[in-house]
Amino acid sequence: MKRILMLHGINHNMFGKRDPKQYGTITLAQIDEQLQSLGKELASKGITVNCVTPAAVRTAIFDQMTPAFIEFMLSKIPMGRFLEVNEAAAMVAWLASEDIAFSTGAVFDLSGGRATY
Repeated sequence: MKRILMLHGINHNMFGKRDPKQYGTITLAQIDEQLQSLGKELASKGITVNCVTPAAVRTAIFDQMTPAFIEFMLSKIPMGRFLEVNEAAAMVAWLASEDIAFSTGAVFDLSGGRATY
């Protein structure tokens, strides 16, 4: 079985980024709709299409952010911590494996609960 894995962030507006030029003209909802359509269309060809939506991961980009903004982002994550790179990698590896051969058109949330409200 072949795999298509997409990655996209969850609602950027949660962090006050309301300028659509920053994210292009396609919305995240449109990406999800396209994902579901592709999942259905390609299923009969033995191709699964799934997506992972990770929360913020503490990487070098945090060096460009103010401590106040980092705390603001963290306050939006109910688990009270940022996603670890190895957690995102484990989800992607699982979705690429034969263990999840029956799932297609799905969005897997790695937001620490942030997307639930």
